[in-house]
Amino acid sequence: MATKPFRPDEARRIMRFLHKPAVFINMTDNWPGRDWTLEHLAVCLEKAVRFRVGKKCEKKAPLFETECSYLEATLAEFLCWTSGSDDASVGPFADYPLSEYWAYADYKYIALLFQEKISMFKDIMWSDFGYPGLDGRESTLWVGTNGANTPCHLDSYGYNLVFQIQGRKCWHLFPPDDTECMYPTRIPYEESSVFSQVNVMRPDMHRFPAFRRARAHLVTLEPGQVLFVPRHWWHYVESVDPVTVSVNSWIDMEVDDEARIGEALTKTVICALKSKPSMDNKDNWLNPTEDGISTHDENMQYLNLAVKAYMNKRSLHSEDLIKCPEQPSPSALKRDSSGHLKTPVAEPVTSFSLPFGPNLIPVTCHGDLTQKPLVTNPKEALISKDNTFFYTQRGTKTMHTDTHEKEEAISVTEEEEEDGNAGATCGRISTNDLLDCLLHPDVIKLVTKLMIDRQKELH
Repeated sequence: MATKPFRPDEARRIMRFLHKPAVFINMTDNWPGRDWTLEHLAVCLEKAVRFRVGKKCEKKAPLFETECSYLEATLAEFLCWTSGSDDASVGPFADYPLSEYWAYADYKYIALLFQEKISMFKDIMWSDFGYPGLDGRESTLWVGTNGANTPCHLDSYGYNLVFQIQGRKCWHLFPPDDTECMYPTRIPYEESSVFSQVNVMRPDMHRFPAFRRARAHLVTLEPGQVLFVPRHWWHYVESVDPVTVSVNSWIDMEVDDEARIGEALTKTVICALKSKPSMDNKDNWLNPTEDGISTHDENMQYLNLAVKAYMNKRSLHSEDLIKCPEQPSPSALKRDSSGHLKTPVAEPVTSFSLPFGPNLIPVTCHGDLTQKPLVTNPKEALISKDNTFFYTQRGTKTMHTDTHEKEEAISVTEEEEEDGNAGATCGRISTNDLLDCLLHPDVIKLVTKLMIDRQKELH
């Protein structure tokens, strides 16, 4: 068996120090999951799965999951459709010409797909990344066609490890500090996701001018590679090959208590306003990934439990500080030969240099979305002594450094200027407009703080 470039403990330590996306290479060479091509999965999985179908078009608004069509089909039927077989003309995809539509079997929990073939769980070996016992059971399968995409969003919980198996996917990532530029929205509502109102592939700069300041980090993930997506990084993902297969795993799903209060508050406000019948409340606002609408009593109970958990933990923490004070008593301090107290020596801070190179490639900031994504094929990457990365592709040569942080404004094209309005006019405020303001992350943080402060006063 070939030696991996990083031991499990090394890989986990690297991810602990990574604050930006990066691609691991040569870590999955011996994974049985490398054989999970569409042809292989079509044989292993006979049951039908749900596909999300969208029309290929160039519009300036994101195509959210609530706006897509859905159908049930087996992977074998999907394979016939993607290969142009005559059988596809009479199957579930008969009404969706491949030239006009894309399809995506996304968020499919492997534990449910292969509950009768649990041996397949071991084909995904996250233990190589320092998580012993973690395998396909805790992962999701994603199978799509060219153009299949996930709207730009951030995940509320954990960070992502993405194992690309077949085909390539282009990732557009934006740091958490760019949230103001992403125009966050909670409609459609999904508890674990915050969506962006911007179509990052064709942004409407007249409606969303702050997006010019967004720092795009682009990478095309190739088969066998694993992408690390840090916590709360915005990302838009699109398949760029005829067929793509990948496996995702969310790691470290623990949520701090303040964030849980914020999520409970968000859910309470959304359900209270969107469940009321009105002229502008007829949109399909609940994401298909959600089970259903909770009652107001249920949401308030969840909010109270979240606040109670925070206060209980705070109370326990205060008791621990009393029992175990951080500063040792004078009698416990050591003295020198003259009887004077010794000055404590601070422990050295452990430094760690991230081992960027042919097996770990940082996803750098491109700024302008018109640039080509980062090349992650080791055959097309050369590294100089000063850790500068040179990427060659089709006879061209460009340079990126791992310290590149230049913020380039995304320019408005002439076409966009022609499409846009010369001046904005005041329009009617809808319920969704109200929610976008009420549920802005900054507002939720403020209300959460006020709620916590009030509970502290009561205690």
